[in-house]
Amino acid sequence: MNPTEQKTTVSEAVRKHKEFLFPAVATYYQEPVALVRGEGEYVWDDTGNRYLDCFGGVLTVSVGHANPKINAAIIEQVGKISHTSALYANPNQSDLAEKLAEITPGDLKKSFFTSSGTEADDTAVMAAKLATGRQEIVVLRHSYSGRSATALSSVGHSTWRPIPAQVAGIVHARAPYCYRCPLHLTPTNCGLACAEDVKDVIETTTTGEIAAFMAEPILGVGGFIVPPAGYFERVEEITREHGGLFIADEVQTGWGRTGDKWFGIEHWDVKPDIITSAKGMANGVPIGWTIATAEVADKFPGLTFATFGGNPVSTAAALAVIKMIEDEDLRTNARVVGAYLREKLEELKEKYPIIGDVRGMGLMQGIELVKNRETKEPAPQAVLTVFEETKRRGVLIGKGGLYGNVIRTGMMLNSTKDNVDELAAALDAGFALC
Repeated sequence: MNPTEQKTTVSEAVRKHKEFLFPAVATYYQEPVALVRGEGEYVWDDTGNRYLDCFGGVLTVSVGHANPKINAAIIEQVGKISHTSALYANPNQSDLAEKLAEITPGDLKKSFFTSSGTEADDTAVMAAKLATGRQEIVVLRHSYSGRSATALSSVGHSTWRPIPAQVAGIVHARAPYCYRCPLHLTPTNCGLACAEDVKDVIETTTTGEIAAFMAEPILGVGGFIVPPAGYFERVEEITREHGGLFIADEVQTGWGRTGDKWFGIEHWDVKPDIITSAKGMANGVPIGWTIATAEVADKFPGLTFATFGGNPVSTAAALAVIKMIEDEDLRTNARVVGAYLREKLEELKEKYPIIGDVRGMGLMQGIELVKNRETKEPAPQAVLTVFEETKRRGVLIGKGGLYGNVIRTGMMLNSTKDNVDELAAALDAGFALC
């Protein structure tokens, strides 16, 4: 369908959404979209418009909508048994846990399954406190961990914190945000000052002995902030010096998203004690996952429960996703197609002064918009302009950042260079209006 001919019929689903859901359940676009069907990289709304989905339900649909291989695994399992609870063993859960112990870095071995990234992070924090006997956790500014009391207390920007911190003992170090360095340094002269800030925060705002340091390898909701080389290696040293465990939050960066590696933290020479994930793990089927070393996991109390944790349907989907990523070498594809996407975004940066920074890894690429490259004043309104134009042209994108001025892309791991060209053309048209 020609973008200028897209239908503008009022959506009954959107009308009911506005009337019956919490207003906090926010939607994108001036006229929200109600999606009813998907196939591969494309989705359709309830008025018949087709879109290239370049956000994947927030980096969650990892191998394409209605993927036949993933659907087959789900349907087969539903035909057998769809729920058992964590009180019983089930083959899919056991097989998945075994596979995860095989593909994760370092000495990670024992898994705990839940239903979301929030639960996965909560489990990790609790496990770290139990294993170390300490209570204090270091996280990063600009981070995002979810919606529970612990997660909201960990969130590193006000946009996602409707109430003050509810859990004590969580402290925030400066983010490794090189484009907006809070210390006004550059990667060539900073000496990893952002990493040293973790040490300073521990020594000035905690007892000096922490339970853990927890961070996303790339700060996702915060605007795809990528730490500089050597950052996590130094932070791991600092964490160990103060008795803490290292938790890598891979909710957005996992499953080959960053290219070549299964997990984002593998781009640094670090051995996490705990990894968490969710989202793309099961291609949209709800799942949360925490894996820890045996030393950490074995100190968790013997009685705990997650009603939907290890659900046979969600774990069947996750097994199918991992198999497909392996069989089709999608980690390599994420690197190759991601590099092509980065080239296109850098070309747009050369063309449009509104683009202040382009950053990311693999198929996790962000574009920060500014009113002026010298002052770096955020341009959130420009993001909205680009949003409306790309939507008009049949392309869906995401956004984030503390100021709402970062365009986020999360294309499927099996996306093609043709898909990238379609995205780049829509972005080009959007930037031309800014």
